[in-house]
Amino acid sequence: MTRTQPQTITCIAEGELDAAGLSPAHAAWATANGFAGQRGKLLPLPGEKGELAGYAFGLGAQANRPKLVTGLAASALEPGDYRLGGKFGDPTLAALGFRLGAYRFDRYRKHRDPLSLALPEGADAAEVERLAEAAFLARDLVNTPANDLGPEAFEHEIRAFANRHKMRAKVFLGDELLSQNFPMIHAVGRASSEAPRLVDLTWGKESDPKVTLVGKGVTFDTGGLDIKPSSSMLLMKKDMGGAANVLGLAHAIMSAKLKVRLRVLIPIVENAISGSAFRPGDILPSRSGQTVEIGNTDAEGRLILGDALTYGDEESPELMLDMATLTGAARTALGPELPPLYSTDDDLARALMAAGLASDDPLWHMPLWAPYESMLNSRIADVNHVSSGAFAGSITAALFLQRFVRNAAAWVHLDIFAWAPEARAGRPYGGTDQGIRSVYNVLKQRYS
Repeated sequence: MTRTQPQTITCIAEGELDAAGLSPAHAAWATANGFAGQRGKLLPLPGEKGELAGYAFGLGAQANRPKLVTGLAASALEPGDYRLGGKFGDPTLAALGFRLGAYRFDRYRKHRDPLSLALPEGADAAEVERLAEAAFLARDLVNTPANDLGPEAFEHEIRAFANRHKMRAKVFLGDELLSQNFPMIHAVGRASSEAPRLVDLTWGKESDPKVTLVGKGVTFDTGGLDIKPSSSMLLMKKDMGGAANVLGLAHAIMSAKLKVRLRVLIPIVENAISGSAFRPGDILPSRSGQTVEIGNTDAEGRLILGDALTYGDEESPELMLDMATLTGAARTALGPELPPLYSTDDDLARALMAAGLASDDPLWHMPLWAPYESMLNSRIADVNHVSSGAFAGSITAALFLQRFVRNAAAWVHLDIFAWAPEARAGRPYGGTDQGIRSVYNVLKQRYS
């Protein structure tokens, strides 16, 4: 539906109805309908002839107000053209929140007409567009089920992404992973009917600072021989959420033309079950030279990341960052909305936390607590890839990954969930972006 003039959404903080600039009739209508600016409440406003004359939208109280609160308006509106009025704060975040809240995944159902927003005065149109596109790319990939996004299809999507951005692409496929010394990636993915692979993308000038992104690309995780119960498999299409979010972040970096030599490494596997599946108790070689005892085949993500991190680390990047849907322990500790952040650089970790809070993309700094390394001890190999007990599962996973990083000046690990189990401001239910805005904003400060 297209209108000649966008409908105005008047944003009103809780308790500030009298100062919102509504007409007396609309103010009386709002009061009669119990509207006082409550967060997320959307009230249609009638015109003199009963026609729709716009909306009043509640921002809620200032305390704990989401930066992307306007996304709640977009999620409640019908398709059409809109503009923001009233006092909505930062115009770029307000526009971005609306765009993110209007997201719909409609690949498998009838397409809905879009919501269109006239950008508020002062909004950075390019920034809104690149960050919305980055989020939508990640969300679309995470939401796509594994029957349409197995290892081969995911590689195809990544190659198309690389072509759009004029990136150089190289792929190590199947048994080539063995000849090129990526044994853990091969071991995890060899049971699937679709071969495992490692995608290596590069962009930018060789002389610019090296920034390397690594994303866990497990297109579906049965748990392997340590098979998951069916209830735990229902969301395992999202186990490539780390790779999806890395691609979204890469899009933002390249769209903004940051002065970096960007590298993106995505190991892609399906953790399947067959006669060739790797087993609990196996000892795997790794690209780093360390031998790894398998304590649980359902902890496969850290294995493929280990080889990919070693590969990226070999050129000593200024920053290496990985994203992975890695541990249930992270969700037990911090829930689905707050990914733990691990880093070898405390100043960088603090900058990422601050950037996340400023952009409604929160992260929480967790310790690489060295005494817990003993939980990964093995009696017959250099290391076990899972801990010996039930404690500190997210920390021990991060400590395992850290063993494969030696040369990078700084390393960051984000243990993301990549899923919104309940809709909230700027994040509809389903596959979601995490870490993109926080990392992008720090990189923008450093490398613009």
